[in-house]
Amino acid sequence: MREQYVFLLLFSVAVKSLLVDFETIDNLLDGHILEVTKLLDRGNDLHNVQDKANSLQNQTQLIHSKDKFLRTYDDLERVEYSLRSARAKIKEAKNKNVSVSDMDLTSEGSIYWNHVTFERSYKEMEKRLKIFIYEEGEPPIFHNGHCTNIYAIEGLFLQNIETSPFRTRNPSEAHLFFLPFSVTEIAMVVYQNDHKWGPMRKVAKDYVNVISNKYTYWNRTMGADHFMVACHDWGPEISFAIPSLVNNSIRGLCNANMSERFNPLKDVSIPEIHLPTGTTKGLIGGPLPSKRTILVFFAGGNHGPVRPILFKHWENKDPYVQVHQYLPKNMSYYKLVRKSKYCICASGYEVASPRMVEGIYMGCVPVLIKDHYALPFGDVLDWEKFAVIIPVKEIPNLKKILLEIPEEKYLEMHKNGLKVRRHFEVNYPPKRYDVFHMILHSIWLRRLNVHLHSLQS
Repeated sequence: MREQYVFLLLFSVAVKSLLVDFETIDNLLDGHILEVTKLLDRGNDLHNVQDKANSLQNQTQLIHSKDKFLRTYDDLERVEYSLRSARAKIKEAKNKNVSVSDMDLTSEGSIYWNHVTFERSYKEMEKRLKIFIYEEGEPPIFHNGHCTNIYAIEGLFLQNIETSPFRTRNPSEAHLFFLPFSVTEIAMVVYQNDHKWGPMRKVAKDYVNVISNKYTYWNRTMGADHFMVACHDWGPEISFAIPSLVNNSIRGLCNANMSERFNPLKDVSIPEIHLPTGTTKGLIGGPLPSKRTILVFFAGGNHGPVRPILFKHWENKDPYVQVHQYLPKNMSYYKLVRKSKYCICASGYEVASPRMVEGIYMGCVPVLIKDHYALPFGDVLDWEKFAVIIPVKEIPNLKKILLEIPEEKYLEMHKNGLKVRRHFEVNYPPKRYDVFHMILHSIWLRRLNVHLHSLQS
């Protein structure tokens, strides 16, 4: 008799292990197993043991029925079932305002819209997220990217995702599918050969045709669980060659211009980070606010629709408003950033600019002068806690706006900028909550935002 109950316990554990997502049933089963074990250990009346074992058997039958039910569905529906649990956990954390006690985020709640929701969502990402990377394609255009200079973040993401613990070799369990082409490399390799747009667009379009003909995953959702990452200015333009990519897929873009079909509900804004040597060495850190003698600083080329307005009103007009097109050779750009309280990040040809992250790195509060720009990680970070956002039409009032900011508020923004810095830092290998993981988290949130059903069912 005792052996039968032990067998029943072992059987129930084996069945339970197949269904790790049924957390409510798991907890119920664990309670029954513990009770039956205690009864057996105490040599309790076999009638009591029989009652508990019968209850346990009913629960295992329920689990078996649920497992059989799930197995009638396709891979996508099983993945959606697992995401449902993640959504429920995040919603519960938000409603109950219960922190998961993540020590890595202690005392940093002021820079987030809702740090409790962010903590839970990040935890769920770490626990569940699986990304399948198509192996088709050869370097330099595929599975490769430049990790230095202005588009470094694109190459670094391509490099890091290949060895990430979020990667899965089993596409049937993947929540997301990554298209591993580098727009920067397409521009460097293909465009340099013939200086035409058509061949560049064709590279991306042909790649999607290859994977959609070889695998079923693109066609079953029309690309809605697929994503690309591009920091090159031409990323959006090349994506336009594939209507389903623009309309359905998640596009991670530095050029996150909402007036050019960037959809913040579906697409992800990626920070542009200039890494001259491929690392952040020498870029992070700066003096205390009391040591910063320049009110606001900007240096950059006179191009695009915004900067000519900035230069018209402020170039060489005020010693406390240091606005330059190009610095003289005896002046250091980074030294001026570190001497300034505020650093202007104005759109050039496109909305993205590395000056925003440079300011965060060096303790200079960013002043964002950009129209139609979707801020990176804006669904998690409250940018107005560590940056000043000024509409283009208010450029003539730049100095007045900044001088009207109370000293206490400036000091708070500076302090918050030091807190938020970690979310924009590049690490080798990546660390929790750094820029690589924040990009992934933004993509994870976009995947959670949609409930997908296979078009092939």
